[in-house]
Amino acid sequence: MTIKEIQNEIIDEFSMFDDWMQRYEYIIELGKSLPLIKEEYKTDENLIKGCQSKVWLQGEQKDDKIVFTADSDAILTKGIIAILIRAFSNQKASDIINADTEFIDEIGLKEHLSATRANGLVSMIKNIKMYALAFDAKNKN
Repeated sequence: MTIKEIQNEIIDEFSMFDDWMQRYEYIIELGKSLPLIKEEYKTDENLIKGCQSKVWLQGEQKDDKIVFTADSDAILTKGIIAILIRAFSNQKASDIINADTEFIDEIGLKEHLSATRANGLVSMIKNIKMYALAFDAKNKN
């Protein structure tokens, strides 16, 4: 599936819920299915700066795609990074770089987060894009 198709699937899933309490519960559930980062990658280097809670993100290239794993010490944050990984993992670097993140606004996530969590969300997206840029540059050399 393309990034856009996955994002549309996520939008459809969130539209099934009537209120934000149900959506928060769903985000927490999604966090339970997060592809967890190996303990050896839970380093300061993989820690996302700007998050209220601790979030580790690691990406590695497999063939021509980037595979992300992550973890967080907060259940809601774990769900948020799980949504992002679902959208961007197993995709080509160039597709990740060029992908928009409007689906975040369409599901209403940013506006229903505290200011610090919203900043953390932006930092998570930035880190995913930075991994993609780094792998893309490496592939061109």
